[in-house]
Amino acid sequence: MTLIDPQDATGEAKSLLSEITAAFGATPAMFKAVANSSAALKMMWAGFGALGGGRLGAKLGEQIAVLVADRNGCEYCLAAHTALGRKAGVSAEHMSHAQAGHSADPRTDAALGFAAKLVENRAHVTDSDVETLRKAGFDDEEIVELVAHVALNLFTNYLNVALSVPIDFPKVALRKPTDPKRAAGRRPAAPLRCPREELPVLFHPRPEGKR
Repeated sequence: MTLIDPQDATGEAKSLLSEITAAFGATPAMFKAVANSSAALKMMWAGFGALGGGRLGAKLGEQIAVLVADRNGCEYCLAAHTALGRKAGVSAEHMSHAQAGHSADPRTDAALGFAAKLVENRAHVTDSDVETLRKAGFDDEEIVELVAHVALNLFTNYLNVALSVPIDFPKVALRKPTDPKRAAGRRPAAPLRCPREELPVLFHPRPEGKR
């Protein structure tokens, strides 16, 4: 899969990559891969922005992301969202617990448990599963938003795994190792070097006027 360099991009993909690069201080490989389709890039970037303005917050969003990535064996998303979760203020220990599907916080634990069932059961959850979320304090808006977080992460997981996008964030070990044959086929990548001291939080409202 060709990784589109922002300098070589054209049309809408070029403007979107310019915005992404400005946010990160560099262009992560995932966005370069998605830039092969302007429509997909626009959808993904808009999704990050929309959920960033939602009610679940950056910390929970990133914890959901590492859980989903681990369940799908997506090393790229696990690495990226672990870094972004740390930037959002979640401790390394709590990110590790989230990856395993647990949290000492009852509300976060309920969200992670529901997200895990969504992924593992292909959305075939029960009324009881939804009721458990309600008892943990989630209303209808937040439940729908949680499903949206999982769905967006499924897209990025599938893309990175299927197309073997090279990892350019500090690697984090999956709880279940990747198939050695697949790992052997992954291209190496240089670590993402951002001029800024901190990575941006994807699930965070962008300044007014941004897409």
